[in-house]
Amino acid sequence: MGLDVMDNLRLRCLDGQFAIYRYPPQHPIPAAVYASHFLSIAKTDKELSIVCDAAIDLEAKQAEYGWSCLKVLGSLDFSLTGILAKLSAVLAEAKISLFAVSTYDTDYILVKSENLEMAIEALGAQGYEVL
Repeated sequence: MGLDVMDNLRLRCLDGQFAIYRYPPQHPIPAAVYASHFLSIAKTDKELSIVCDAAIDLEAKQAEYGWSCLKVLGSLDFSLTGILAKLSAVLAEAKISLFAVSTYDTDYILVKSENLEMAIEALGAQGYEVL
């Protein structure tokens, strides 16, 4: 995979809205989250973070609602560098904050839903196609 893959990245907006929850690290993972069509669980010694469909009502002292998710299409080789850096730089230039999630295959960028159209426009202006 060469540089042209990075320059011609395509993204797709996932259906629905998402929420980001923060729990203490020892908190059990709520079984309801596994019904989400997109789910990310990250645990450190300081916290447990869960990203899932906002329609799944979880109780948490700390939560952020109203996120939309853009998926980088295709499987990304681990030798590729700078993908998230380039995408986040475009969004930073447009004053759009993000929450990034990476999986074995690809990257996901969550932006507040009220900023989704601006994010799509900013990415499009830099040559990224958002489906």
